[in-house]
Amino acid sequence: MPQFGQQSVRNLYECEQPLIDLFEEVVKHYDCSIIEGIRPQEEQDKLYHAGKSKIKWPYGKHNVTIQQPQSRAVDVIPYPGVLDGVSIWQDLNRFYHFVGFVRGVAAVMGIPIRCGADWDGDNNLRDQSFNDLPHIELL
Repeated sequence: MPQFGQQSVRNLYECEQPLIDLFEEVVKHYDCSIIEGIRPQEEQDKLYHAGKSKIKWPYGKHNVTIQQPQSRAVDVIPYPGVLDGVSIWQDLNRFYHFVGFVRGVAAVMGIPIRCGADWDGDNNLRDQSFNDLPHIELL
């Protein structure tokens, strides 16, 4: 059975409990790595200015404040990062498969989430103007 590495555990435990519960179940069936929980201001600003995030600090669900002391989002990727010589960042089919699996587990567990692969949750993946495939957030 797959299990998280130490860094994934640290990143996951920066998050709110429903995300912890969700990904503790997901990893039993689908190997994955939690690449980010909390995102510090410097990193959020960097991603925003590079166009890799549409949200300024402190309004992102990764950003923690006194009012939001734990991350309400994770960035997660299927593991391993390279499969059959293809990087996960180039393997969109594998990413979409993983996101679908996570959405199914979340639905069964009653955990409302939103994914960067389908921001509006309409199951139409062609209407996205901004894709953030690793991003999963609590609603």
